[in-house]
Amino acid sequence: MNKLIATLIAGLFASAAFAQAPADTGNAPAVQTKTEAKAEKNAMKAEAKADKKEAKADAKADKKEAKAEAKADKAHAKAHAKKVKAHADATEKKADAQADVNATMGK
Repeated sequence: MNKLIATLIAGLFASAAFAQAPADTGNAPAVQTKTEAKAEKNAMKAEAKADKKEAKADAKADKKEAKAEAKADKAHAKAHAKKVKAHADATEKKADAQADVNATMGK
């Protein structure tokens, strides 16, 4: 019996709270939709702006990296050319030395 009375009292409070809730006028969803649309539009603009900024930063980084690679390639080629020249000079000196030896020996 106590459970039945407790349930009836809880129902009474629930119905009283429901009766005091503001009535839906019908315009609220349309206003909310316009507000949501505006917020979504602003969010999309901000996202597009961020994407553009990120793409610009990526392009700048790629350009900088390509420039650094070109500089490294140029330095590598220069070092290789120096090495080839040094080898050629050494070969020439060796040939000159051999010619001097051959000339001294009478060959």
